[in-house]
Amino acid sequence: MTYTTKVKEEIVKNTINDSEKICELSGFIRFAANIKDNITITLENASVARRIYCHFKEIFNIKPKITIRIQKRFRVKQIYILEIADRVEYILNFLNIMENKKKILPSDYFLSTNEEKIAYLQGVFLATGTVNDPASSGYHLEIVTDLNREAIFLTKLFKELDITAKHLKRNSKYMVYIKNAEVISDIIKMFQATQSYFYFEDIRIYRDHKNMVNRLNNCEIANQEKTIATGLKQLDEIKYLKDNNLYSLIDESTKIVLEYREKYPEVSLKELALIITMETDYKIGKSGVNHHFIKIRNLIKKHQEKKA
Repeated sequence: MTYTTKVKEEIVKNTINDSEKICELSGFIRFAANIKDNITITLENASVARRIYCHFKEIFNIKPKITIRIQKRFRVKQIYILEIADRVEYILNFLNIMENKKKILPSDYFLSTNEEKIAYLQGVFLATGTVNDPASSGYHLEIVTDLNREAIFLTKLFKELDITAKHLKRNSKYMVYIKNAEVISDIIKMFQATQSYFYFEDIRIYRDHKNMVNRLNNCEIANQEKTIATGLKQLDEIKYLKDNNLYSLIDESTKIVLEYREKYPEVSLKELALIITMETDYKIGKSGVNHHFIKIRNLIKKHQEKKA
């Protein structure tokens, strides 16, 4: 069972009131049904098929005709086909899908509360939504539609619920999508898919922690490499002083710093300052150590300029 299926299985178990059932059915029919002289819905999920069947029965007192087919392509699975042939125009008008046989967008009065907007988006998600398993390569929730204006409408509807979604054209379809892990988690929670939400959060927290540890390790490695490079450069500077008889020109405090750098070439300036302070009577900090190396660097520079 895919993660998308698990989320949908949880959604259809939730109890909603009559107005929310109407909104959920409206969203589902708009995005999943083939509408001609009748309404035909083809589903692979038995739980979702049962939910839609019950909505029609409770709202319109209509029992859709159910046909079950066995599909053997790639793997054996059952396909559920729901057909509604009676009062089609009335149903589509009542669900705010079509008016005078023309497809319309849901009106403000139809989706007047946040609960009704959430129910509508639930229906849309049950119809054509997918969400990646958080344990996979990335976070991604998407809804696909045939019409650009419906994609724009869904983006606007999400925004009214303080959720940022984007949309784009993909081949001949339009996709509304979200890639932010925290936002996807909020949507799953909003749909009251509790177990799926906890699973998502567990994986997200684990991945975030793992990424943070990796970033810290990378940062630590980079700092170590920088410290080693600095130490090697300073050893070269000390060698230059000795090879060119410049060592006698430096003061005693600088000689102490250079002596300890030779003894501890791999430590940082801060660590070197701490070692010098602990092992000698010379109290010094990181900036003091750095100042001594600036002094010898300037000495070397002047010597090289004279030689030139």
